Amino acid sequence: MPNRVVIGSQWGDEGKAKIVDFLTLYADIIVRFQGGANAGHTVKAEGKEFIFHLIPSGIMHPNKICIIGNGVVFDPKQAILEIKDLAGKGISVDNRVLIAENAHVVLPWHIVGDKLKEARAGKSAIGTTGRGIGPCYSDKVNRHGVRVGDLLDEQQLRPCIKAIAAFRNEEFKKMYDAEPIDPEPVIEEYLELGKQLKPYICDTVSYLFDSLKAKKQVIFEGAQGTILDVDHGTYPFVTSSNTVAGSASCGSGVGPTAIDQVIGVVKAYTTRVGNGPFPTELQNEIGDKLREIGGEYGATTGRPRRCGWFDAPVVRKAAAVNGLTHLAITKLDVLDTFKEIKVCINYKLEGKEVPRFPNRLAQVALCEPVYETLPGWESSTSKCRSWSDLPQNAQKYLNRISELAGVKIGIISVGATRDESIEMDME
Repeated sequence: MPNRVVIGSQWGDEGKAKIVDFLTLYADIIVRFQGGANAGHTVKAEGKEFIFHLIPSGIMHPNKICIIGNGVVFDPKQAILEIKDLAGKGISVDNRVLIAENAHVVLPWHIVGDKLKEARAGKSAIGTTGRGIGPCYSDKVNRHGVRVGDLLDEQQLRPCIKAIAAFRNEEFKKMYDAEPIDPEPVIEEYLELGKQLKPYICDTVSYLFDSLKAKKQVIFEGAQGTILDVDHGTYPFVTSSNTVAGSASCGSGVGPTAIDQVIGVVKAYTTRVGNGPFPTELQNEIGDKLREIGGEYGATTGRPRRCGWFDAPVVRKAAAVNGLTHLAITKLDVLDTFKEIKVCINYKLEGKEVPRFPNRLAQVALCEPVYETLPGWESSTSKCRSWSDLPQNAQKYLNRISELAGVKIGIISVGATRDESIEMDME
């Protein structure tokens, strides 16, 4: 079986966790390679619901190894909460979760600073989850971060945290008139967290190298979505990491030649959380209907997601920057009751029709969707388990999405649980 990257191909929240959970049936190792605990991945299996923020979704399957890669900014408190939650639900992570010793650690300054910055920005706020992700990445590239391996070595940890405290506390005082954070209790707390996490911390790059050499099958699990990528998204209304498929190599420490397929997960419509332009957004009863039927509320924050029709220019851009080999279409069943369904096939921008999502934010804000209307199927798809089971109009809709994106469909999801899936051509 091939090694696969599973990537969000819209603004995130596409249902990647379910697709990863489904594909884990064919894999040995699942790697989370970027983002942080801001990403809430929801999986429903065996009558239970699990929301993961750091641990890869494949943990639901016994005997699978889950890796938190070096490209992730790691919140040790959240990781311990997830490990305990899984144990409480009868899922052991012993010898099954590995944490990269060179992943960077989210500290209290990052979380406080994230919230202070957003509050000060007011109407110009990005709309972050307040989990300290951006500030942690900032310290990483400024070369004064703390890495997971440092939690095991007080002589290494103490000067690192003191350096961050000096920088961030001065920032808090001068920019926000906020109280400083005493580094000493933080040092003691994070040394203790390191002791608890020591059994999981290792050289994950060497582990992956040896595993790939032994022909183990790997899924690389992305967080957020392509249009939130710090380089390719609606900057500055983006996340703080590279969410595209190329980041799987950097964020896990494997060469690009190890990757065989890139699966782009897209909803059968479009959603977005947070601020920034959204050309197909429906601020009307149709948007409200999509939100309520689809349960479109953030897994981490509970914030209502903005909803709109399927946006082909967005997915075309995702196909280009990720090198998509397959689409995984999720939440098709949300459209079951619609009499007609619109698809944005292009944008009208400055008097011209354009097929791709622009790079410049000012241009995105000017884009007007060019719609094509397709007939709905007005019948349930939730019990469909093969292409032939789908209503004819649902088949036409899916074929049109695939045609517009220029990417073949590999998986169709018609419900939240693992078995509510249709597997297509995955070669």
